[in-house]
Order: sequence, then C-alpha cells, then structure tokens
Amino acid sequence: MIGPGHSILFLILRRMRTPLIALVLIYAVSMLGLVLIPGVGADGAPARPMGIFHALYFVSYTATTIGFGEIPSAFSDAQRLWTIVIIHLAVLGWTYTVLTLLALIQDRGFQDALRALRFRQRVRGLREPFYLVCGCGDTGMQILAALDRLDRLAVALEIQEGRIHDLALMDFGRDVLALVADARSPAVLQQAGIDHPRCRGVIAVTNDDQANLAVAMTAHLLNPQVQVLARTSAVRVTENLVSIGIEQIVNPFERFADYLLLAMREPGCYRLIDWLIGVPGAHLKPEHTPPCGDWVICGYGRFGRAIESRLRGEKISVRIVEPRIDETGNRDATVGAGTERQILESAGIHLAKGLVIGTDDDIANLAIAVTAREVNPGLFVVIRQNSVANQVLFQAFDADLVMQPSEIIARACVAQLSTPLLMRFLQHVKRQRDHWADNVILRLRERIGEATPLIWDVRVDMNGAGAIVPGPRSRPAPVRLADLLRDPRQRRASLQCEALLLLRAGKEVVLPAHETALAEDDQLLFAGSAGARLLQRMTLQDANVLSYVQTGRDVPGGWVWQWLGHGRARGGATAPGNRA
Repeated sequence: MIGPGHSILFLILRRMRTPLIALVLIYAVSMLGLVLIPGVGADGAPARPMGIFHALYFVSYTATTIGFGEIPSAFSDAQRLWTIVIIHLAVLGWTYTVLTLLALIQDRGFQDALRALRFRQRVRGLREPFYLVCGCGDTGMQILAALDRLDRLAVALEIQEGRIHDLALMDFGRDVLALVADARSPAVLQQAGIDHPRCRGVIAVTNDDQANLAVAMTAHLLNPQVQVLARTSAVRVTENLVSIGIEQIVNPFERFADYLLLAMREPGCYRLIDWLIGVPGAHLKPEHTPPCGDWVICGYGRFGRAIESRLRGEKISVRIVEPRIDETGNRDATVGAGTERQILESAGIHLAKGLVIGTDDDIANLAIAVTAREVNPGLFVVIRQNSVANQVLFQAFDADLVMQPSEIIARACVAQLSTPLLMRFLQHVKRQRDHWADNVILRLRERIGEATPLIWDVRVDMNGAGAIVPGPRSRPAPVRLADLLRDPRQRRASLQCEALLLLRAGKEVVLPAHETALAEDDQLLFAGSAGARLLQRMTLQDANVLSYVQTGRDVPGGWVWQWLGHGRARGGATAPGNRA
C-alpha cells in the first residue's frame, strides 16, 4: 500500500520534473560557456577560461538574481555577452519553476494528499481511546455530538466535502479528526485507525448499505476485537452482517415499529425508554397510547412494511395508500400519493383511529398529515421525518409520534458503545408491565427531576473506583450503594442520580437496593445529572472523600497530617475540617 507520504513525494516529483530538468540544463549550458570562453588578464592579454568551481559559483549567484561582480578577475567582452544570456535564461527558468511550484501547492490533489498525510499522522499519535464514525450525515452528526457530550474522542470519514465543512462549524468541546474519503476503501480505514490499538468502536452510518457492509467487513478482518455497529435497512445486507458475526445492527424502521407496538401494549414502558435514551436538554414527555382501531399507512416502503407487519400481528386492520401499485404486491390498496383528500377518504381515513406517514419526502409527509387531520381531527398521527433541517416544521405540526431515522440510529449507537449496561436495562424494561414502568419513572422524577438524565456506568476496579478497591480492611464497614449516592460536599444531601442496574458475576439486579454492599468487579448503571456524575467521581477516586461519605469524618490527606490528626484525636480534639 502506498501511503499519503509517498503520494505527496511522487506528485511533487511528477509535477516538478520538467522545470527541474530545465533548470539543470540552464545551469549546465551556462557553466559550459564560462568554462570554454577565454578570459582576459590584467595586462589585457588573453587568459585561461574560468574553472568549473568558479563557473558554478558565478552561475549560482547570477541565476538567482543576487549579483556579486566579476570574479575571480574582470571578464572579457565575450564572457560579459555570455553572462547576459545566462541572466535571461536563468530568469525564465526560475520563473517557470516557481510558477509550477505555486500551481502544485494550489492543486486539489496535492492539498488532499497533504491533508491525508496530516490526518494519518494525527490518528497515529492518538494516546486515548477513540471511536471511528463513517458517515457525517444527519445520523453521523448526532452521534459525533453525543460522543462529544460524553467527552469521547472521535475520528470521522465522509465522502462529501461539504459535510466536513459543516462539521468544522459545529460547537464541539473537542476537535474531531475528519477526512474527506470513501469509507469503503480498506486503505482509508487503516489511515483512520480502524486497526489502531486505541480504537474502541467502529460506527458505520453512511447512506449506502453496501458501504456500511464494507466497513464492517474490514473491521472484522483487520481488528476482530473492536466493537462494530452498522446501519442497514436491507434484508440481504443484514444477513451478510450476521454471517460475519456483527450482531449490533441498527435498522431504524424495524426498531421504531417495535417501539410503536410497545407503546400500544405498555405505554409506560415506552415512555421510560424514550426518556432514558432521549437527547440532552429534552424532558419527560406525556404518555401517548396509540389506539388499537383501524389504521391507514401512507407510503409502503421499508418503514411502511415494518409498521404493517407489527399491526397485523396484533390483529389490527390496516389500509395501504401507495402511488406505485407494484410496491404493494397487488394487495387491496388505495393507489395515490395521499396528499389528495379524496384518496385518503377512499382509504377510510374518516373512520381510522391511527395514521402512519412514511414516505421519504418530508414536505409530502406534512401535506398528508395536514389533509388527514382536516378530515379526522382526532386521528393519532405517526409521521416520518427524514431531514433534521425540517425540525421546525414538524414541531409546528405537533404529531403524536415522530419517527426520525437519524435520531433513532444515533441513540442506539451511542447507548451500545458508551453504556452497554443501558441496553441490558432497556431489554428488561421491554419485558415489564405498565405499572412497573410508572413506578420507576416516579422514583427517578423524585430523585433527578424531569430532564433527560445522563447515563453512565461504573466498574468497581482500580480504574473506575480506585478508592473502593484498595484497603478494604481499613474501613469500619463495607462500601454500600448508598455511599455513592451521597453528596461528597455534604453527606446528608443526596446526589441527583439513581442506580438502575447492578451486574455481578453475570447476574443482573434491576434497581438495586441502596443498602447493597459493593464487591470488586461489580458494574453499576446510573442515571442522573452531569454534576452528580462529577461529584460521584470524587467519591470513587478519593479515599478521603469516600471515608467522609461513609463515616461523616474528614481524614487528613498526607502522612504528616494523618499523624497530626491521630495525635489530636487521642487528645480529644476534633479532626480538622469536620463537616459532619
């Protein structure tokens, strides 16, 4: 494989070959004339011609227009005439060379090669874990924004240069290493660090299912240990991904169809899941219960088929509206776009309880929704939003449920990569009843409020909880979960967080009791505010802070202060800084 460094060298040599050869010939011919033309002595008699060294010296400062004089002695008229020729030839040669060099610097291919070289060097120099995101469309941008909020480093590949420019304008806390390149190329993926020892995950979310398959295959072959998430909506691509062992496949249409079915069966469970995987800054939404009567689906593409299969599985009557009759499989369907009132009425929209609009045109989807609401104001509307740029329009319409593929994929990818325990908890939620989810929501609201919580996990080991693992014998009591929920500034106050899951020796404990004693290698899943997470880190990493939240007493930090504090304690004095 030829790296970008070699590409730059070959490009320079190829472009500069002609001007460099011209310069060499000009210098050689100029020196040859000086070596052959006789000089003149001090007495005016002819003298020997100039030597090779002096000829090179004279041509060097003359050709570069520096000028220094006639050395080693005054020139003859023939030498001065030849010098005039040298000056004009050299000026032309150097002008040609400089102009060619400037054209090379401005050349698009040269700049791309230079950017690729810098990109590769920066990726190779990474010394902290990072994620490789292939595709910077709406989905990729949301994933990168989420990783930035989680303080995770990201490397991005995108084939469209405009999206890389948009990425540079994003208000991220950390720079994203990005390159305009085709992610299907194994060489490009290697430059982006797919086989880098610090690569923690590969996220393939381009708009091309085949490109996502190529990225997943390359990751599987070059770095089998790395976690891979791939976006796909094609059955054949999904089967290929499964065949190579890629289990984390995100199909937004199938996933939303499952969520819609869950909202019908257990609306509280759907509400809890939607809250926990929501975007930062959002709040707990009111409970929506899709009706179980007749439904109309406008647009029988991948989204429409997924919804229809779930609804028919629940024995719900479904009518299809599709402009292309061949898309419906010759079933009993209404042929039309759905934007016309008579088409919707012929499909029974006035008697329907719910409407699913799933075409790939946002404006058409909104037109169908507005027309349908005019005919049936009480209709439960589920609408597909394809572009984030149209967010303001969908907010103005205020549909009951909005299916945004990029948001669904971004939520799933970030959850699976950053907090794998969250997926375990969500799977448990899907198996619960409505009243259980309502109780969990109430418990979390009392603890952290209604804002979408930050989700994080903690592993009880030297890296994640260094204050807990060493020296348990020195503590009067084992560390309990309640200790991690106390405010290290004032132990009587509680942090705005709650434990959702405890994983111990492969066994899951959902909503563990606060009095649960922690053991080494335990994994905990928390939901709460960003401030609570920072304060909890103090307890996990600082043994003195942990001692305070456990006992209410400050423990001096250094050995000198510990000795002084021990002496004061024997003398009946209170340890300095006691906050209890």
